[in-house]
Amino acid sequence: MKCSDCCVSALRHESRTGLVAVLGASLALLLAACSKGPTTNDPSSVIRLSDVGWTDITSTTAMAASVLEALGYTPEVEVLSVAVTYASLKNGDLDAFLGTWMPSQTEMIRPYLEEGSIETIATNLEGAKFTLAVPAYAAQAGLRDFADIARFRQNLDGKIYGIEPGNEGNEKITTMIENNAFGLGGFELVVSSEQGMLTQVQRAIERGTWIVFLGWAPHPMNTNMKITYLSGGDAIFGPDYGGATVHTIVRKGLAESQPNVTRLLRNITFTLDMENEMMRLILDEKMEPRAAARQWLSRHPEVLREWTDGVVTVDGQDAQPAIDAAFQLSPPASKGL
Repeated sequence: MKCSDCCVSALRHESRTGLVAVLGASLALLLAACSKGPTTNDPSSVIRLSDVGWTDITSTTAMAASVLEALGYTPEVEVLSVAVTYASLKNGDLDAFLGTWMPSQTEMIRPYLEEGSIETIATNLEGAKFTLAVPAYAAQAGLRDFADIARFRQNLDGKIYGIEPGNEGNEKITTMIENNAFGLGGFELVVSSEQGMLTQVQRAIERGTWIVFLGWAPHPMNTNMKITYLSGGDAIFGPDYGGATVHTIVRKGLAESQPNVTRLLRNITFTLDMENEMMRLILDEKMEPRAAARQWLSRHPEVLREWTDGVVTVDGQDAQPAIDAAFQLSPPASKGL
């Protein structure tokens, strides 16, 4: 039965009870709803992102979230461990993660990629590195290689400093200790947050004591402190001092349900200098991440133009006016002027 037929039938029934006036008003409302045709549900504007608590990923996630917000989306950022991030992507509780470091996270991510529950859509950073490091004075005194760590057990108090629980770097250190690789059996892994670990490193440098810790680039630690990355860890962290690329990962089906967001995420790429500056604003200038992102992006409109190429707002409009307004940019000059 058509919707209008249903409405008329209802009126005939109720008129026999003497409630014609009431049903007349109801009929008008029902016919108005019928005249609009079938309803459709627009894709959700909420985009759920993971931030694993590393300042570089906090920075890149804040930049992506700032652009999404300017386009009319509602970005929701959750602070989760890497392991929980991948499980949440698989379960559809998250949409995207901009912090997959490869090859260090290869084993952690492999099962999800093989079953197709998550997808890699872009390489967003090249030239990164991730391995063990020491203060420069420790390297000058002879601690330059993974094979040297055990020789200086006493200087190091038998400890290696890692970051948050569940991090793949911690797992690599734990495996070395358990397997007595490089003679590290009996060493203790000190688990902390990124900031907690770096505070320990800074204190050690101020006191001139020795410490071995997880280091990486990009990060302001490379300019704020004199540190040396250890050689000899290729079999554990990969060649070139844990040389890495960072990838953008999404849940299965995001490209079909959110093609515009997927296009944006594929466009978003970073450089070491870009991330170092963003992290400096957060760590040294004590800026809130989203505010730091807006400031950096407003000063680099060329980056915003590249990222939003082929992208529209959440309601399908031209992205550039929205971006110009959100980041207080001057519209680009017309060609030929």
